[in-house]
Amino acid sequence: MEIFVGVDAAYDNVEEIKRLVDEISAYTNTIIIGSTGITHNFTKLNDVCQYIYNKRMYFMIYAHPVNNPEELAIQRQWILDAKPKWGDFFLGLYAYDEPAGRQLDNATLKAVDDCHWYADNWTEAANKYIKRMNLILNVSIQEQMGGLQLPLFTSDYALYWFDYKVGYSVVFAEFGWNYSRALNIALCRGAANVQNKDWGIMITWTYTSPPYLESGEELYTDLVLAYENGAKYILVFDSNENYMHSTLKQEHLNALKRFWHYAKTNPRNSNYIRNRIAYVLPKDYGYGFRGPTDKIWGLWEADDFSFKISTEVGRLIDKYHDRLDIIYDDELNGMYGYSKIIFWNGTVWIT
Repeated sequence: MEIFVGVDAAYDNVEEIKRLVDEISAYTNTIIIGSTGITHNFTKLNDVCQYIYNKRMYFMIYAHPVNNPEELAIQRQWILDAKPKWGDFFLGLYAYDEPAGRQLDNATLKAVDDCHWYADNWTEAANKYIKRMNLILNVSIQEQMGGLQLPLFTSDYALYWFDYKVGYSVVFAEFGWNYSRALNIALCRGAANVQNKDWGIMITWTYTSPPYLESGEELYTDLVLAYENGAKYILVFDSNENYMHSTLKQEHLNALKRFWHYAKTNPRNSNYIRNRIAYVLPKDYGYGFRGPTDKIWGLWEADDFSFKISTEVGRLIDKYHDRLDIIYDDELNGMYGYSKIIFWNGTVWIT
């Protein structure tokens, strides 16, 4: 399976991005142009995309809902021209960012208002989230694509199952902060497998101030972990807090170079899913899993049931390690390649 390895250059600095491309094009193959300072400036955007293409690297661009009709028309024409101009090297749109995380943490563009009366239960909350995100992706973003069917990508740190349900082609689970790598792999990989989608990892900040990223050695460990667990896209977020400059140091570039060699010399077994186990969460259960006090859909506080589910998930990760996927009790039909499926209510399916 081809993998896409690279950097999300999320800063508005064309010359710095070009220097980055010059440096990493020998040992990565993918760039995300992640700053609206570039993606909404078509002179800059054309310059950067052509430069990346000339290095024979894949790229995607950050897209956000556009309300100005004139800007929307220009954006639509740019996208219509991009595919014939750059072909398969133009992967698609990184559309919106952390949508489910925004919902959990009550950001301003959340899908469901933060009040109990607005969603009476998990299913109503899930349906409202899906409806709201469908409007963003299938109306606002689709308008920018002018009828083209391009893959849509995003990064998130929770509720990956529902990101796929709203129409994303690929979701990147985030490695960052102190979040469990194994848990986020299990949630994102399981969602992708059951919904027949691709998935990836975005390695993001560990700190909110310089140096922002983990050490080079830690980065290399995370890159290998993502690869060995089957991620098709393995990316490193690169920007300072002002979105103006790179934060990658030589130790990070060395880690990427070292990983590129590792991936080339250690091919993966494409049939590894047969060895995996799936744990099934209740339908529409939008719990964040970031700790015992995380919320459900950003609306309800954790409760005894949350504690029970979290404890069971932790026990299963300890038992099965990287063999565990986590999915939802949502019209499941078959085994999806798993050797065993364990439901939240104690039901077990075995091949």
